[in-house]
Amino acid sequence: MTNDMTQGKPFKLFIWFSIPLLIGNVFQQLYSMVDTIIVGKFLGEEALAAVGSTGSMFFLVNGFLLGLTSGFSVMVAQRFGAKDEDSVKKAIASNITLTVILTIVVTIVMLALKTPLLKLMNTPENVFGYADTYITIIYAGIFTQSFYNMSAGILRALGDSKTPLYFLILASVVNIVLDLVFIVNFDMGVAGAAHATNIAQGLAAILCLVYSYKKFHLLKLKKEDFKVPASYYRTHFCIGLPMALQFSITAIGIMTLQSAINIFGSSVMAAYIAASKVIQLVMQPLVTYGVSTATFVGQNLGAGLYHRIREGVKTITFISIITSILSSSVLLLFGKSLIGLFLENPSQEVIGYASQVLNYAAAFFIPLGLIFVYRNALQGMGESFIPMMAGVFELVARAVVAYTLPAVIGFVGICLADPAAWIAAAVPLVIVYFMKMRKIEQEMDKEDEIRI
Repeated sequence: MTNDMTQGKPFKLFIWFSIPLLIGNVFQQLYSMVDTIIVGKFLGEEALAAVGSTGSMFFLVNGFLLGLTSGFSVMVAQRFGAKDEDSVKKAIASNITLTVILTIVVTIVMLALKTPLLKLMNTPENVFGYADTYITIIYAGIFTQSFYNMSAGILRALGDSKTPLYFLILASVVNIVLDLVFIVNFDMGVAGAAHATNIAQGLAAILCLVYSYKKFHLLKLKKEDFKVPASYYRTHFCIGLPMALQFSITAIGIMTLQSAINIFGSSVMAAYIAASKVIQLVMQPLVTYGVSTATFVGQNLGAGLYHRIREGVKTITFISIITSILSSSVLLLFGKSLIGLFLENPSQEVIGYASQVLNYAAAFFIPLGLIFVYRNALQGMGESFIPMMAGVFELVARAVVAYTLPAVIGFVGICLADPAAWIAAAVPLVIVYFMKMRKIEQEMDKEDEIRI
């Protein structure tokens, strides 16, 4: 069922809307972690380093398409908040058309660029073959991720965060089973892990699309719904393209950092990858709040309820800060224990490197949480330029730190790259949000004066 977020207390709405999203995100991270654990345990340190080192390359593509589909869903949320059913259907139809076309183009381009990117990232020769095999298969199946993100984004724009969750949980289970079958039983190596990911995500995408079509009348599109005015496509691109570029810019920053890490060798690569997996799992509540914020702001903007936007963002900011403190505590108390999940008998050197990454990240989780809240708040309001520029600031900060500090303070310089990027992105997002809200409120006051 859909969920109208223009009514009711924001705190309760955020909690109930976020819980299914959080469970889904955690499951997604868990099966990604299990994927990494199986590779590390059964295929060894080099295979783990190879699979992990391609993560930024995967995020470059998946993040771009995720940004597009998330941006395309903003108009859906706004039209749904305005109670305009015909416009909602046209927004969804144009979303589908653009997603299909762009996914095909991106897949072709990235398959052609994969090997040069691996070389550009200083991928060591002892892991290059593994990495090339893995990312080739992942890129060939990127449409599975794209179509799932599209359908899930549309449903969340309508206020339904539960349906995508159910199929994501199923995909998580399928991915783990296939990992074990392909890697352990069929001895397919890293290729088995890649095939397992594509098959599982493809299953989730198909089930989500079929179920949504049968269950929700707004998604039962007819041929005439695809006869969409050009203005819809322009609006989608104006919101979606900057969001996609924002994700891509972030991915390029991560690739730059990965390139700096690769110079240290496969042991440090494996340590950083293991630590990153733990961080990604712990930060999922913060990611979830961002998605909830975008839907809340988009619907209330469409309904013209600007006062609810300020109230809702204030509420979710408080929740985010408390959650960031709790997440940091988890990293500090249990992070080292979790590192051992990824490698069979890891050396003290590897554990030491991974622990440093976790400790420095834990100290900067509050600005990380603020990024998700205020970036998504601005995007829900249709503001795309500043979120994209925040990604540029993030890229620059991460690259500068990664390529300067390690020469002075060694591996600690690598550990500080992400925190520096988080601060560089959070500060402008928060400032611009409050400036935009003040401008909106001033315009509302003028309109009230004219009516009087």
